[in-house]
Amino acid sequence: MQPNERIVKRIKENYPVGCRVMLDKMDDKQAPPEGTQGTVVFVDDIGTIHVKWDNGSSLGVAFGEDQCHRI
Repeated sequence: MQPNERIVKRIKENYPVGCRVMLDKMDDKQAPPEGTQGTVVFVDDIGTIHVKWDNGSSLGVAFGEDQCHRI
């Protein structure tokens, strides 16, 4: 599911570059453990929140599939 421009704009406003997040859920074999914290690098045009996770991972949080929250 791809979000529309309005939703992407809201994601970018809620997750600005440099903000800290915590992973709630990610459906990927390479996913960091739930509860891992990281720093937002950018949000792309399909609403994926790209994060530099504190454990060294760089997997993005995909809109509609994965979940994270600001801390």
